[in-house]
Order: sequence, then structure tokens, then C-alpha cells
Amino acid sequence: MLNALRIATLKGDGIGVDVTDATIAVLGAVEQRIGGYRLEFEEYEAGAGYYRATGRDISPEADRAVDELDAIFLGAIGMPDVRHPDGTEITPHLRLRERFGLYAGVRPVKAYPNTPCRLADPRAATIDLVVLRESTEGLFYSAATHGRPGLATDEVVEDVLRITRATTEKLADFALALAARRKERGGKGRVTCVDKANVFRSMAFFRKVCDERAARRPDIAYGHSYIDALALDMVRKPWEFDVLVMENMFADIISDLAGGLVGGMGMASCAEIGDAHGLFQPAHGSAPDIMGQDKANPMAAVLSGGLMLDYLAEKTGSTALADGAALLDKAIDLGFAANRLRPMEFGGDMGTKAMTAELLTLVREVAA
Repeated sequence: MLNALRIATLKGDGIGVDVTDATIAVLGAVEQRIGGYRLEFEEYEAGAGYYRATGRDISPEADRAVDELDAIFLGAIGMPDVRHPDGTEITPHLRLRERFGLYAGVRPVKAYPNTPCRLADPRAATIDLVVLRESTEGLFYSAATHGRPGLATDEVVEDVLRITRATTEKLADFALALAARRKERGGKGRVTCVDKANVFRSMAFFRKVCDERAARRPDIAYGHSYIDALALDMVRKPWEFDVLVMENMFADIISDLAGGLVGGMGMASCAEIGDAHGLFQPAHGSAPDIMGQDKANPMAAVLSGGLMLDYLAEKTGSTALADGAALLDKAIDLGFAANRLRPMEFGGDMGTKAMTAELLTLVREVAA
């Protein structure tokens, strides 16, 4: 059996607390069912509430733990009425991306049965793709939280869009390897490089580097799409895509659009992976309008927990962790197919606690 894997746990703000608690409970049930590994969730303070109390957005203890422990799980960060003096929201997770080089932002998008389908075409029920977001460069290179100098007067503000070969090569290789793993599991095994290479030098460079890396993987189908054309095709034919790799800001927008096609942000999971660290979080915000009301859909957080199991399996070579991730996927598939998971977000009758309880039952019932 593996030594205990320690998870730096930042529940954060609003519904982040509720969905993190749900995820810890569900992953605990998976662990009990599978055996062969142990997760220890160590909780630390971070977020807007902590900033309001202390003037810091992450505690010194958390700052050390995120570096030293085996993975980071984050619930949600930020409250609209808590801001820095410059007007920006509290975003310590953006600094963590930068600090640990979490270049690969993995945003799965999958249509589950008995969940809202925004497209009338029956093929929309087969949507199963990944938006792969470069998370450290692009237009977010100039994000206010990084404190980088730039032109900013009361007349003109300029932000820098930065693309580097080193990061783009790693991102492209990650995309190709991800497509290969999905192909092994019956997926399409296809990567689409999304850019605006016909207008911007930075985007032409991004495409060039991705093309070079793709040439090394003839086993993976590879193509291109301009970002505006992709926005159209995400409505016309999203079921044709597999792995979409793109710059930071483009992916920030497209991943939310894609999430809307398969129910909403309550299903939007996220993994942010670098060479030595991994951070896992639901892609939604802290939703202060429903905090403490037992209304939050915990699925995005639980799905992010599944991504964390996959990451730890690859990091440690543990088949037990891989089996745990597969079991959780099966339980969720069964739950939606049998209409046993009915979140309030979709007009159902199940709040956070009821969803969590049913997930625990499904994990115990599903065939391993």
C-alpha cells in the first residue's frame, strides 16, 4: 500500500466549502471501496474571507503546504464585495499557476443522460471533449495579480499577450498524450489547435510550435481551427471534437461556452497540471447567492476529484488510484443514466447533501 498522499485543501469561499466537503466524502467512499491507497486532506485558509480578516489572500501555512504536499484541491475563491485596492478580486490561485508552472488546464466537457441539453440535434448527447487551456501565459500573462509592469495611464492601457516555445511545446505534448490516452479508452484520438494565426504573430507562432510537436505523433489525428470558427462550431457540431488546445484567454471563454452545452458550470471540472504539481478545482465561482442554502451542485468538484485520482495514479504508478478514478466515473455515469442524480441546478429536487448521499450509495453499488 502507498504511503498516505497528502492533499493541501483550500475550501475557500461561498459554496467552495460545501462542494469540497462533498468531494472529500465521495473520494473517501471510493478509497474504502478500492483500497490500496490513502488520501489525507489537510485544510488551510485562503480566499476572500481570509483576506478580509487578515489582509492576506492565502495563509503562510497554506503557502508552504501547496508546495510540499502531493496535490492541491481548491473549492472556490473570491467574493464580489471583497477586492484589492486596485479593484481586482482575490485570486491567489492565479499566483499558484504562475509559481508552479501549471501550464496544462484540463477542462473536460461531457454530456450526461438526463441533464439539460441546450442543442436540439440528438448528436449533442454524445459530446465528450476536453478544452486544454494553457494557464500561465497568453493574455493572462498581464493579469493584475502578477504585478507585471506595463503601459497604464488614464488615457491608455495595454496588456501583453505572451507565448513561449518552451511552454507551448509542453502543452502540445500534453495534448497529444491526452488524446492518445482517450483513444485507448475508445475516444477519437484527435487534437485541434485553436488560434488566430491569420492575424496575430503570437498565434502564428503558437500554431507553428504545435505543428512541430504534432509531426512527432502520426498516431494522433491533428488539425486547426481559428477561434472564431470554433465558437461557431461549438454550437453547430461540438460532438466532432476531442482535445482542443489553445491560449489562456481563448480557453477561458470557450470552456464556459462548452460547459453551457452540457448543463452548466455545476458540471465544469478542472485540473491544472505542471511538471511537479497539480491543482484541482471546480471551474465555477463561489456563488455567494446560494451559499449555505444546500443548493449547490457538487458535481464539478467531485469530477475534479476524479481528475485528481487520475493525476495521482500517473504520478505514483498506482493501479489502485486509477481503479478509483474509473469506479467514480462509472458511478456518476450510472447515477445520471438512472436519473438518481437530480441537482437543483438542473431543476431537480436534490441539494448538495442529497446529491452527496446518493453519490456515496452509487460508489458502494457500482461494479468495480
